[in-house]
Amino acid sequence: MSGTIRIALIGNPNVGKTSIFNSLTGLRQHVGNWPGVTIEKKSGECRHKGWTVKITDLPGTYGLEARSPDERIANEYLVSGEPDVVVQVVDATNLERNLYLTTQLLDMGGKLVLALNMADMADGRGDRLDMSRLIGWLGVPAVRTSAIHGTGLEDLLDAIIDAYQNDGVPRPVVDLGAEIEGKVAELQGCLDDRKHLARWTALRLLGGVLDPSEVTADGSVTAGLLEALNGVDKEEMELDIVDRRYAAISSELKEIYSRGASRRSLSDAIDRVTTHKYLGIPIFLSLMWGMFQLTFVAAAPFATAIDSGFMWLASFAAENIQPEWLASLLGEGVIGGVGAVLVFLPNIMVMFLLIAILEASGYLARAAFIMDRVMSRLGLHGKSFIPMLLGFGCNVPAIMATRTIEDERSRIVTILSAPYISCSARLPVYLLLAGIFFPDNAGTVLFLLYLLGIGVAVLSALLFRRTILKGESSPFIMELPPYRMPRLKDVLLQMWERGSMYLRKAGTIILLGAIMVWALASLPWGVEYGSEASYAGALGHVLEPILAPLGFDWKIAVGLLFGFMAKEIMIAALGVLYGAEEGAGLEEAIAADLSASTAAGLMTFTLLYTPCIAALATIWKETRSVKWTAFSVAYSLAIAYIISFAVTNLGVLL
Repeated sequence: MSGTIRIALIGNPNVGKTSIFNSLTGLRQHVGNWPGVTIEKKSGECRHKGWTVKITDLPGTYGLEARSPDERIANEYLVSGEPDVVVQVVDATNLERNLYLTTQLLDMGGKLVLALNMADMADGRGDRLDMSRLIGWLGVPAVRTSAIHGTGLEDLLDAIIDAYQNDGVPRPVVDLGAEIEGKVAELQGCLDDRKHLARWTALRLLGGVLDPSEVTADGSVTAGLLEALNGVDKEEMELDIVDRRYAAISSELKEIYSRGASRRSLSDAIDRVTTHKYLGIPIFLSLMWGMFQLTFVAAAPFATAIDSGFMWLASFAAENIQPEWLASLLGEGVIGGVGAVLVFLPNIMVMFLLIAILEASGYLARAAFIMDRVMSRLGLHGKSFIPMLLGFGCNVPAIMATRTIEDERSRIVTILSAPYISCSARLPVYLLLAGIFFPDNAGTVLFLLYLLGIGVAVLSALLFRRTILKGESSPFIMELPPYRMPRLKDVLLQMWERGSMYLRKAGTIILLGAIMVWALASLPWGVEYGSEASYAGALGHVLEPILAPLGFDWKIAVGLLFGFMAKEIMIAALGVLYGAEEGAGLEEAIAADLSASTAAGLMTFTLLYTPCIAALATIWKETRSVKWTAFSVAYSLAIAYIISFAVTNLGVLL
């Protein structure tokens, strides 16, 4: 037989779901957004025994209560009926915690297959699991896999095809007790023949996740649901349901599962050092410093080669292309502007590779755990640091990641603070200026800038929490995954996914920005290109008095203005404007025009001033508030000006 099977891939965070997705789909995957929301959606496909298996990777979630946007998306996709089979990736070393989600999926009643991942680690620890009894209890197929070693994936695909062809429907395995089951039956009686997934809907109504008015527009059905829920303590009921799920799982596992010897694992031993009360933060900071040193040093030869290539292209365009204006557009605008940005592609790739390695190894989860100690003392939400970590790549997904924070005030605090984490778009500015003015300490300068961004983000969040967004933060609960050896395929795919975004931006918005700057520098016709008499000069001179106390001239003012579109365009703009100076390359022209203290102030201003237009659009989408978006712009400009002024003048004094 053959055909198409649509599967949904679901699981707790850090269970190896992404590794399985990458192994199954390889390069046959694409990334988009869920309809109507800005949370990332990954999908792909593979072929197996004549079947096309289309895979949708759902956000990692511990449950389907649908209280956070991630949970809501997973729940809505599953109840939509779109997937033919649901595959839950389970951490075989932590069955009790993972099977909680399994019991919820069974209450939904759809076709389910379990992938018991990290089975090799469970075996190495000496765990014993009676697979046949587990399958008999759950009533669904289960396959042992190891995403790291690529084992069990063929068996998993076989199980998916068998489940798809099997007409059997999984049954609930948790008896919730006479009182709850009675209420569930009463609610189901109102919903039968009117609502798909009646049992799951009834449980969500009992837990207060759903309101009867959200279930149906039929007034008589709504009235029946309200009557059935009359007198029900929903909060107490939800807690009781959770307790009974865990009690059932614990009771069953006692009979079929035994954990290996209680000797401390290697992960535990490493954690005694990396999450130590006093050593944890210094280790985290040391790793960051090392990452930025490598970002600068390892990529330097490749960046030099790319720079030489673009210089040759610009020279070739100037000498061989006619008419003169076209040669100028290609040589000084496109090649000079975009080339100035692409020179730093190797640095971007190295940084994304190192971040992917830290993430795949399990260390970034420890970083969030370590920083939670600091943030909780400041009254901040522990989950806030996870979006901040994502901000090292791009502020847009960092802002979107705040959807995992249930408390609205804490979420807005994090949205307003996240843009101060230095994203990869700002990195080319740092690399250029640090390489010119601080060549012997460029890695340390990068480290200090990123540290300053974290400090401003945390202190701003504290200020917001104590003033305009007062309230108590909820506790931060997270599970630390075991340390793993990163898989080369996964880290390279992740590096390419993130790095290719930089390339796409260079070929679109940065190219557009470079052409716009070239036009401003060339017009009106007849003026000296890039001179103060051009439109670029006129625009820069309007802004120059505002920025003069910081030591920035009109060229820097134009660069900062275009940096509002995308921070990389600032380099493109400087490449166009400084590239106009005869006989001097970009680095030589900037070195002659700026001082070290002004360069330090400029890097600081670039770090802190208004985020790019894409980040601002995301702030508006997530807050649905013009007020908070405008506040973000005004506050960031004020903070950038004050701190940049201090850095520049401190540099002059030193």
